[in-house]
Amino acid sequence: MALQFQNLAELEALCTHLYVGTDLTERIEAEKALLELIDSPECLRKCQLLLEQGTTPYAQLLAATCLSKLVTRISPLPVEQRIDIRNYILNYVASQPKLAPFVIQALIQVLAKITKLGWFEIQKDEFVFRDIIADVKRFLQGTVEHCIIGVIILSELTQEMNLVDYSRPSAKHRKVATSFRDASLKDILVLACSLLKQVLAKPLNLQDQDQQNLVMQVLKLVLNCLSFDFIGSSADESADDLCTVQIPTTWRTIILEPETLDLFFNLYHSLPPLLSQLALSCLVQFASTRRSLFSSPERARYLGNLIRGVKGILENPQHWEFAPNSVHYLLTLWQRMVASVPFVKSAEPHLLDTYAPEITKAFITSRLESVAIVVRDNLDDPLDDTATVFQQLEQLCTVSRCEYEKTCTLLVQLFDQNAQNYQKLLHSASGLAVDMAIQEGRLAWLIYLVGTVVGGRLTYTSTDEHDAMDGELSCRVFQLISLMDTRLPRRANEKIELAILWFLDQFRKTYVGDQLQRTSKVVRPKNDVSRVPEKAWKIVKVYARMSEVLGITDDNHVLETFMTKIVTNLKYWGRCEPVISRTLQFLNDLSVGYILLKKLVKIDAVKFMLKNHTSEHFPFLGIGDTYSLSDFRCRTTFYTALTRLLMVDLGEDEDEFENFMLPLTVSFETVLQIFNNNFKQEEVKRMLIGLARDLRGIAFALNTKTSYTMLFDWMYPAYLPVLQRAIERWYGEPACTTPILKLLAELMQNRSQRLNFDVSSPNGILLFREASKMICTYGNQILSLGSLSKDQIYPMKLKGISICYSALKSALCGNYVSFGVFKLYGDNNFDNVLQAFVKMLLSVSHSDLLQYRKLSQSYYPLLECLTQDHMSFVTNLEPPVLLYVLTSLSEGLTTLDTVISSSCCTSLDYMVTYLFKHIAKEGKKPLRCRESVQAGQRLLHFMQQNPDVLQQMMSVLMNTIVFEDCRNQWSVSRPLLGLILLNEKYFSELRASLINSQPLPKQEVLAQCFRNLMEGVEQNLSVKNRDRFTQNLSIFRRDVAEALRSDSHSELCSLDMMS
Repeated sequence: MALQFQNLAELEALCTHLYVGTDLTERIEAEKALLELIDSPECLRKCQLLLEQGTTPYAQLLAATCLSKLVTRISPLPVEQRIDIRNYILNYVASQPKLAPFVIQALIQVLAKITKLGWFEIQKDEFVFRDIIADVKRFLQGTVEHCIIGVIILSELTQEMNLVDYSRPSAKHRKVATSFRDASLKDILVLACSLLKQVLAKPLNLQDQDQQNLVMQVLKLVLNCLSFDFIGSSADESADDLCTVQIPTTWRTIILEPETLDLFFNLYHSLPPLLSQLALSCLVQFASTRRSLFSSPERARYLGNLIRGVKGILENPQHWEFAPNSVHYLLTLWQRMVASVPFVKSAEPHLLDTYAPEITKAFITSRLESVAIVVRDNLDDPLDDTATVFQQLEQLCTVSRCEYEKTCTLLVQLFDQNAQNYQKLLHSASGLAVDMAIQEGRLAWLIYLVGTVVGGRLTYTSTDEHDAMDGELSCRVFQLISLMDTRLPRRANEKIELAILWFLDQFRKTYVGDQLQRTSKVVRPKNDVSRVPEKAWKIVKVYARMSEVLGITDDNHVLETFMTKIVTNLKYWGRCEPVISRTLQFLNDLSVGYILLKKLVKIDAVKFMLKNHTSEHFPFLGIGDTYSLSDFRCRTTFYTALTRLLMVDLGEDEDEFENFMLPLTVSFETVLQIFNNNFKQEEVKRMLIGLARDLRGIAFALNTKTSYTMLFDWMYPAYLPVLQRAIERWYGEPACTTPILKLLAELMQNRSQRLNFDVSSPNGILLFREASKMICTYGNQILSLGSLSKDQIYPMKLKGISICYSALKSALCGNYVSFGVFKLYGDNNFDNVLQAFVKMLLSVSHSDLLQYRKLSQSYYPLLECLTQDHMSFVTNLEPPVLLYVLTSLSEGLTTLDTVISSSCCTSLDYMVTYLFKHIAKEGKKPLRCRESVQAGQRLLHFMQQNPDVLQQMMSVLMNTIVFEDCRNQWSVSRPLLGLILLNEKYFSELRASLINSQPLPKQEVLAQCFRNLMEGVEQNLSVKNRDRFTQNLSIFRRDVAEALRSDSHSELCSLDMMS
């Protein structure tokens, strides 16, 4: 739809399709048309039209979004135009205070962005964007609606000033944030507190929604002020520790006034829960104020006021509700206190041995008591949130080992009592389902808790008696496992099974494993312990009671129990993905470690699995419609573990390998037959997905050349073409293509040099040819899908492209293919796959390259391989393609991911070095082939036509060194020297720009820094010269940072040299 023919009605229709439309095609078309609007020269006029004459809030929202994009462009609008937009928005929201809340929010965000980006703009010796508080005060004098808008403006502005925009220099952000903090933030806080005092001064009408909204917005404003990053520390919000609030010294009078704290405590008691929690959040920030703000007497008074207020909250539990999240912090506190006991030097009693068992007891009893309430009231079961349960149990394990005798006695008593009740219910004909569910829930908790305290042995000092207690508890769980397994499949409980797997894993980590090897394998009778070496007795203690009750004498018998349980679960729990997944993860953990593997392969259950890994014995390997395609993922884990077990005694026995692969051979032959007869396509697709996941697990575990060769000979030439046909047929179904492409990427990995075939073997080239065909097939087919919506583009297209890039990178740097052979013998597979790489790359936008982490993590390392070993390909790219690649490098240099930015630096270094060497050889008699000279000439010609490309990258790197927190300085230094030698004139301009932008006293200091940077650096790119430059750059960065830091009043424009 041409933009010039869009009238108001058409624009509003597009907005409706974009924001609330359900038709995907209409949404995509609307998005395209409205993107044109943003880039149109008539954008401002259209936005004004939508705001003034639009009849739907979605039209107004679009106008606000367009304005936001306009004012945040890298090349800003003229100052006059931004002032006009700001004034227009202020007048607009003042005249229409009843706009939809999301429209008001979006327009105010535009105001905040304009104010932040123009904070240092000067006109007629005045800062033109700093009078925002004066503008807001006029709103506060109006109606309640106007007052709310004024508060939201201040709140959004405070948030915007605190928000780091990583697309712009962080030093510029800190300069603006610091200036805002010093000039306006205190006034905003004082204004907010005065509004809250006015609210408390008169009776609150909490039924009035506007009044309630006003109080909420003012509290949010105070919280934003107190949460401001005052010193640029950028605290990690995911950390457990509460960060100190670095209140400025100029705020002392506000903080020290008792009325300030009293105000928020009074608000907490006066407001409903939705608002009182905001008041409490503000109090948390006050409580986190830095200690250095006070003198000792002042701090004592301040803490006294805080404690009195907190005591008042605890004594008045009108809003008190049990908060599950608080358990995490309580357990963290006790865990750290108990863990610190060995380091306590004080002679005074710490009393932890008294209180820690009580904490453990309280946790245990509260979990058990909660089960009945959860079941009877049909509440959310905490056991369903396994991530939280695991986190809490890992914290409890340290606490539980303090005075372990008390905890063990309690658990034994509770376990015996609940196990007896459970057995009675099993044998009772009149047992209610509710009672059974309660008893099973309690048993699940008890098994989790036993696993936790057993696992706690690794985190706390233990004695022989403690190990004997672990054996006492473990006996009960192993007995329960036997009981539960005998009742399968008639009676099964998922929660108990997951708890059992947790216990088994904790027992494995503690009492089974390579780190716990000992000389004695057998437990002697009690009266004959003298023959057990002292070193072994500590570990053997745990098996003493288990030997008497269960006949489990050592970890060999435990491993048999483990494997029996694993086989049982795989047989009977095939339709329960959580149990199967956790069981296979447990099997996988067991299969890591040579000593354990040697023991495992002797067990009958393992031998059974190696010979019978079919859906007949293990239903989760089935392909029926009852299984979700996502459930197939666990098959990879299964075959990884199984192949590790196979590898122990495999050696060079090809017959043994063929027998192991027999079930997969049968499946592939079935697939071939169905493909050839062209029927049951859905069945064959599901079969291929399963096979791809199985083979990926097998390939992952084969880390020797001999074993990998067996797999390759089995797959090629019979079965690899089948996978290519599947890609060709189902290219639009990621559920099918992703497993196949991941298998391909795994096959291309030269892990442990497994792909270094014999010199007489063509396998490396054959494997690459098949990979090339598959990548080309996928690349050509996926591009035929056309444009995709934002929610579809990654799963449908970008994920597959990233896997293809990863596979290609593995091939290029695997050192098992001589790529020159392809051209020599007229084989175009190498050229084809590189062209497929280019086609797929051009279909991806630069923003997507960096937005999707897996894509960037496969693309940039691949580009690094290409620039290192295949510069002839890079120089042969069409100018638009080469420009795209270089632009992606330039954008990658600015990313916060140091792995990606370092990879970009390396790629750039290879290209700059190639170009520098070519220029150095110009004019000399060519000693190399003409083709190489022509390649260098093409690259030089491109750079001469586009000089800004390298200049921009030099600016980015210099900006990183001077102004950013450069964490990969060595990587940045390598291409920077080449860029300086190639662009000495531009480097001089950059240097002059930085020096001249500083005050006169600093200019000579910076000039000396730049002279020192190039001191002793020669006009070449030898390793010695590069190292000298890297050393100089480190000193340069330190000296420049010191010079700029000491000049705290320099103008912000000094930071714009790289823009």
